[in-house]
Amino acid sequence: MKKILAITNQKGGVGKTTTSVNLAASLAATRQRVLLIDLDPQGNATMGSGIDKRTVVRSIYHVLLGEANMSQARVHSASGKFDVVPANRELAGAEIELVDVEHRERCLKDALATVEAEYDYILIDCPPSLNLLTVNALCAAQAVLIPMQCEYYALEGLSDLVQTVKKVREHMNPELEIEGLLRTMYDPRSTLSQQVSAQLQQHFGDKVYRTVIPRNVRLAEAPSHGVPVLELDKASKGAKAYLALAGEMLNRAAAIQ
Repeated sequence: MKKILAITNQKGGVGKTTTSVNLAASLAATRQRVLLIDLDPQGNATMGSGIDKRTVVRSIYHVLLGEANMSQARVHSASGKFDVVPANRELAGAEIELVDVEHRERCLKDALATVEAEYDYILIDCPPSLNLLTVNALCAAQAVLIPMQCEYYALEGLSDLVQTVKKVREHMNPELEIEGLLRTMYDPRSTLSQQVSAQLQQHFGDKVYRTVIPRNVRLAEAPSHGVPVLELDKASKGAKAYLALAGEMLNRAAAIQ
């Protein structure tokens, strides 16, 4: 059964793109068919997958505007062994150009319908803001994966995001749910991290993944090499953590079926 996940958090710098790229690679390593959609104009997920955003001919920008379909825009990440629909700075103009488009919040959902049967997991890397691009992701997704750091301001941002998910569910996508909360850049030596982690588990229970992503030098280095951490150093703590997350997700899915 396919799963379409929007990886999002309105707060920047929490590990959305790191999670998108490395989770895609980890799921692919477990023989899942994976498509990663880069929906951030910065194009970091594209570059992190080993694809030069400056040389792509067709991108998610062209797909959203109806100038190309998903099959025409997707490329294969040799280092990650998954497919990518890339993004670059052109995407920043998409919001303005979509203003007059009917059902503009459904553009991504409609485009995905042509290829979704070919994949087990479709991951959407969202920009760090609540804009039309993020709304498109939330309308197309079945569930939301929320990466977050265990710090005070993260809890405030999480509250806003939960309200956004509720609004989208009420008005646009009644199937949308929270898949899980992922603790990223976790430092077990920090008392604050421990306290925030405990609060998350108290309020969200089983929605909080057991897997925790630690601070890891290899995770930080991987994007500069244009590869997922699994390709750079599969023995690193970061690689092992994302493989564990992929395993936890697959076990959850199997338990539901």
